[in-house]
Amino acid sequence: MAIFVSEPGRPVGTRLPEIFRGRRVGDVTEMTESHAINTRHSEVTDAEFQQAQYASGLHRAMEEYGSAAYDEPRQQRSYLPVATICTPALYSLPASATLSEALTMMDDNGIHHLVITAQDNVAGLIDLRWLLAWLHEHNANAMSHSMVHIELPAFLTASPETDAHQLARLMLAHQLNAALVVDKNGAPAGIVTSTDYLKLYASAGRQEGTV
Repeated sequence: MAIFVSEPGRPVGTRLPEIFRGRRVGDVTEMTESHAINTRHSEVTDAEFQQAQYASGLHRAMEEYGSAAYDEPRQQRSYLPVATICTPALYSLPASATLSEALTMMDDNGIHHLVITAQDNVAGLIDLRWLLAWLHEHNANAMSHSMVHIELPAFLTASPETDAHQLARLMLAHQLNAALVVDKNGAPAGIVTSTDYLKLYASAGRQEGTV
């Protein structure tokens, strides 16, 4: 049930923990995301940047979930494997891709997260909010920057059997809205986002309301 934190850094294959290094990343594709981004725009606008900022509200929702879960004594908490709530697949891009290509892939597929690879290894996990914030801070030519030359954000990796309550606590501690689920072979097995915890929290509330 291990959880690992990779600090911010350049997209190299050694950003995964030692036990996962040297493992090849298979063909990864993402099924669905909860909220599609605006596909009518091909450029980053202030409106889109603000929309990404509003995504922080999901983080607050996860705080509510975490607070509710941790009100219970540890021995009374039910074990909830991450594999039961994660989205089972992802899109990926090589580190040599540009920020423009990353934004286009998110835009075309209605997704918010991308796995970044280097030499067929997991090298990072980026989301729309980070991408728009980085572009917002740089000039107009930033869209053509390759991710090889950019410090990617910190990211969490967890095993499919990791307890979702424990993962939520660490996501909050590190102020991260997503965690990458990695299988025993070191390949991406899915992603857990604050949206997943929001759905879980809402579902628990509905069940309590019907009692």
